Amino acid sequence: MAYKGKVHKFGADINTDEIIPARYLNTIDKAELAKHCMEDADKHFASKVKHGDIIVAGKNFGCGSSREHAPVSIKAVGVSCVIAESFARIFFRNCINIGLPIIESKEASERIKAGDIVSVDTAGGIIKDLTTKESFKIEKYPAFMQKIISAGGLMAHIGKK
Repeated sequence: MAYKGKVHKFGADINTDEIIPARYLNTIDKAELAKHCMEDADKHFASKVKHGDIIVAGKNFGCGSSREHAPVSIKAVGVSCVIAESFARIFFRNCINIGLPIIESKEASERIKAGDIVSVDTAGGIIKDLTTKESFKIEKYPAFMQKIISAGGLMAHIGKK
């Protein structure tokens, strides 16, 4: 699976309240969640992001509560994947469950800059910064995870079986 987009950069320890503030947890409407994605980290994020764009962040992305609203809002706003040095474990699992690809790479997290155009090949195990011409090896997604993500999430994958 391959993704390509413009990078929106965030720092370390971006928590789920910054991804989708608690004041918006009274809805499960994906379009409404998308409008407020990353609002407490960058209040203009939802208006700047284009379909296919990529978030790159530091360590411990998605820390905080285990709310599924956070990865849902990221996917709903049009972000194709998230690259970070590391992810909170429950956030990682929630992302896979909803079909949002996430990639751990300390080197890519540190070297890729806001505004760069990046391509990610999860099956091939490579991130390419098309702006700087740098490449970063990543852990390839196992076949079962590729199937879950390409199906659009765990429930969609199970429904296909």
